[in-house]
Amino acid sequence: MFCHFRKRGKKHLVKRGGVSLSSVCGQAPLNSRIVGGQEAPGGNWPWQVGLFYWPSFLCGATLINQEWVLTAAHCVRHNDTRWLVLFFGMQSLSIMTAKETYRFVEEIVIHPDYVLRTSDNDIALLRFSPPLNYTDYIRPICLADSDSTFNNATEAWATGFGLIGRQELPPPPHALREVEVPILGNRQCNCYYGVGTITDNMMCAGLPAGGKDTCEGDLGGPLMSKQSGRWILAGVASYGSECGKPLFPGVYTRVSRYQSWIDTYTSGDRQWHSHPVLFFPPLLPSPLPLTVSPPLLLETSSYMS
Repeated sequence: MFCHFRKRGKKHLVKRGGVSLSSVCGQAPLNSRIVGGQEAPGGNWPWQVGLFYWPSFLCGATLINQEWVLTAAHCVRHNDTRWLVLFFGMQSLSIMTAKETYRFVEEIVIHPDYVLRTSDNDIALLRFSPPLNYTDYIRPICLADSDSTFNNATEAWATGFGLIGRQELPPPPHALREVEVPILGNRQCNCYYGVGTITDNMMCAGLPAGGKDTCEGDLGGPLMSKQSGRWILAGVASYGSECGKPLFPGVYTRVSRYQSWIDTYTSGDRQWHSHPVLFFPPLLPSPLPLTVSPPLLLETSSYMS
């Protein structure tokens, strides 16, 4: 395979109609470092979720409806819901505000074809209860459907609470960070990682020169692109080689490949019940003292040294 690339334009977005829409998905009313990024203003990314193995931060996740989130399979591969807690509306790992709420994970659905060794099909669904009420700080993202195409150089954003460099935590209060990264075509990405490494179930985003990337703790979180005023979930952060390393962009699970699988579990005809946004499970104190554990972030990461 010869790795020669042609430059393409920057205005390639999802195919028109290639989006699974609900009435509120992908709309961030308050949206006017990850490696090389910056702190995200409050409410910019209302679908960002923090997944904790209590009391330590574990991974990112993305809200897709009132009782399901998407994350990476490697984050929950032990398939144990005990002590798994999801935080919604978070802006900081260290400070809890009245805009946040949390839920216990009640069910883990790992994709049946997930392969730990290759990270193929690195995607999982987590069900929580009770269902959420949406606010300006807690909303679902739209999902790219099976017809979606994200071409080379498509503008995208990644968000997360992870490290800002190898084994380097962001400064207190450990705020949510955002970074803009362009989509890289799979052919080009395969040349960087080795032919056959990047499957059709994956996609890559980042700069060939490095410096902008997700890192440990960001995995499981969203890669997003905007179309017609709505944010579309293109990928789930899966793995990389170190963080922001030149010629090794971040690798993401391609969400559009999983429309039928996601719909199988999340599209049931459910009756939504009203619950207060600030719901505190009886087994955990309120407010919760959050902790950040670098060893746990490293232990669960899919970043290669």
